[in-house]
Amino acid sequence: MSTATMDRVEAASAASHLITVTFRIRRFNPEVSAEATWQDFQIDIDPKERVLDGLHKIKWELDGSLTFRRSCAHGICGSDAMRINGKNRLACKTLIKDIISPDKNGVSKPITVEAIKGLTVLKDLIVDMDPFFQAYRDVMPFLVTTGNEPTRERHQTAEDRERFDDTTKCILCAACTSSCPVFWNDGQYFGPAAIVNAHRFIFDSRDEAGEQRLEILNDKDGVWRCRTTFNCTDACPRGIEVTKAIQEVKRALITRRF
Repeated sequence: MSTATMDRVEAASAASHLITVTFRIRRFNPEVSAEATWQDFQIDIDPKERVLDGLHKIKWELDGSLTFRRSCAHGICGSDAMRINGKNRLACKTLIKDIISPDKNGVSKPITVEAIKGLTVLKDLIVDMDPFFQAYRDVMPFLVTTGNEPTRERHQTAEDRERFDDTTKCILCAACTSSCPVFWNDGQYFGPAAIVNAHRFIFDSRDEAGEQRLEILNDKDGVWRCRTTFNCTDACPRGIEVTKAIQEVKRALITRRF
């Protein structure tokens, strides 16, 4: 078999795995219109590919003006959080095959993609993350100690480390905070992500600023605004028990034991 024939066979085999998918994307460009609109793009893609791959295909082959954030593409940087089929997800971790569903005629329904809620949309799928990161900075997300700097690492037992292990997984994607109805209604609320990162240091046995962080979260826009809807836990792409962490911070505020 000639090389050209083999190439055609391989191309045909690769194409046989592709399906036609419609991406319905909520577009917004303040330089064009004050209103957002929905736009459909139809592409052929392997169902084992990710939503991020589909967005790349649209941007690179169909419409270069499509705007979204992404970096590592491996679920670590958290920059490509968006609402996909009505749920907060990371585009780089969401497989096409897991979210397509046929209608009554057997045709796949469009995959809807839009910016996360509660934060100002700057363009297409990009939101202004400044309020989110300001809340994060406000809870002092760093180790605070007094005395002389040690000459070796600060020791900690495995049990002490396990106490806050879950909340060290946060990648600051804002999926939890932008899924919170309290945050939607009032952007002044610290939000789940900030509380999770406060939890990580409040319960760290090496840290000495737990009381200070608790007072910050005792504010009217702090931890007591949580209504325990579990949206944040459901939205977290890292599987953090966000609602549980918030409840532990509330308990620490009441008992002053942490």
